[in-house]
Amino acid sequence: MAVGREQLMTAAIQHLNRDPTASMAELAEAVGVSRATLHRHFTSREELMVALGQRAYDQWERVQLAAGVTEAVSGSPPEIERALAALLTGLIEIADEYGFGLTDHAMLLHEELGRRAEALEERELALFAAAQRAGLLRADLPVRWVSSTVYGLLVAVRESLRRGDIARRDAPRLIIETFLHGASYRSDS
Repeated sequence: MAVGREQLMTAAIQHLNRDPTASMAELAEAVGVSRATLHRHFTSREELMVALGQRAYDQWERVQLAAGVTEAVSGSPPEIERALAALLTGLIEIADEYGFGLTDHAMLLHEELGRRAEALEERELALFAAAQRAGLLRADLPVRWVSSTVYGLLVAVRESLRRGDIARRDAPRLIIETFLHGASYRSDS
């Protein structure tokens, strides 16, 4: 049975989530193909990582489009809030599926991937800034800090799902509530 490029990438993602430092030989073994087969599709680990990065960024862009991130920037507060919730919820699946990439800074060193990540992040920064202007997020925080907070929450979701600390069905509520309201107890007095 011939194994296609997409199948190899899917299997490599699953293995990289367990072992982010896996070599091409280890990936080939985990995928169940010879090193030669893997190298026919990807001449190096860097080429494989770039392909996986592109695939992850395609997913990231689809989440942004589905959430209406760009349109919400000039929308009403309820539209901005809906886009924020949809974005956070959509990013959970990407963080879980491409978890190895959240903390693999080597992918950001690749010029093309770095530019793409920057462009995608800029869209979200515009949404966060609009949410600050609408009074949905604190305006006294730097917008990049807000973005970094989302990133940190995604890493937390990934790790919590992997360890079984939270149920998958609870992840959207947890990330949205933590992002919008924090972890502190608030009294209504």
